[in-house]
Amino acid sequence: MHVISLPSYQIVVGSSRESMMKFIDSGDYTRKGLLIDENTEHHCLPMLSSVIRDPVIIRIKSGELNKQIDTCRNIWSRMVERGFDRHSLLINLGGGVIGDMGGFCASTYMRGIHFVQVPTTLLSQVDASIGGKLGIDFNGLKNLIGLFRDPKAIFVDPVFLATLPIRELRSGFAEIIKHALIADRKIWHRLIGRDWSTTPWETEIVASIHVKKNIVEKDPYESGQRKILNFGHSIGHALETLAMETHSPLLHGEAIALGMMCEAHLSTQKGLLGTRDFEAIINFLSRVFDDVHHGLQVDEDKVIEVMRRDKKNKDQKLLLSLIDSIGSCRYDCDIQAVNIKKSLHVVRDMLK
Repeated sequence: MHVISLPSYQIVVGSSRESMMKFIDSGDYTRKGLLIDENTEHHCLPMLSSVIRDPVIIRIKSGELNKQIDTCRNIWSRMVERGFDRHSLLINLGGGVIGDMGGFCASTYMRGIHFVQVPTTLLSQVDASIGGKLGIDFNGLKNLIGLFRDPKAIFVDPVFLATLPIRELRSGFAEIIKHALIADRKIWHRLIGRDWSTTPWETEIVASIHVKKNIVEKDPYESGQRKILNFGHSIGHALETLAMETHSPLLHGEAIALGMMCEAHLSTQKGLLGTRDFEAIINFLSRVFDDVHHGLQVDEDKVIEVMRRDKKNKDQKLLLSLIDSIGSCRYDCDIQAVNIKKSLHVVRDMLK
């Protein structure tokens, strides 16, 4: 078991059920809520039956489409009905949607009650649950409404990964790749040296969490250095948003993989990233995500339109995070729409 400490909470990685039980029992909470969806209720809740005694179960539907204010209203209503007060606890058992929305609801209920993240997907274990970013989608824009607030603890148990479809597991792997590309060349060389499906997950989860921990500790509210975590996300979020309107939606990690390919090309265009490193990134990502090229078959003007509404922009400028070598990244790079369209076109041709 690994314990990773941040200023206001700890992340426990490994078989953490005993640690979770001690934490919950020591909190003297008046109510304990457990937020789940149909997937975590079926696959994950049975593993915690002996850990959380008599919780108030709050059920929501899974999926990004349900990460919206109406779902929050249902969560808050359930908490009111069951007498949650300011000394209550909400335990979020699930992936990024559960963690983002559950944390948001807990942080706004009675001006904030304690919450705990129990991430059950690889993506949420290495990225979404860490760093205190909480929120919901609004008017088709991802995470537009939200706030920063830390959980009281995060319990990351790789045992939950066995419940995931291979596609979901691969989606989370994209964030591990991102952490390597922006901050740790050694991790990158480990990743490309083996088939991704044979990854020793606990080892790479711990390494990836340390990358994110080091970044968010220096910049907890994303005023500077933390923006490098957005590499691949400016274009990736736009592709994910547009794909949700089709019959072939992309998982978050799939869209981010495409976004990283395009933004790596922009990094090369900008004279930051060498051609050899760019080709290595494209080769690896296209090998792992060999079936998601359809996500680039979109109207380039619509991609720009969605990107212009991204909250990371300033003064109508499209501001992206770009890598200047594998393991190093810079932020607030002002990129012209014409260059983004060119990168979409180049990467689309490379993946044909």
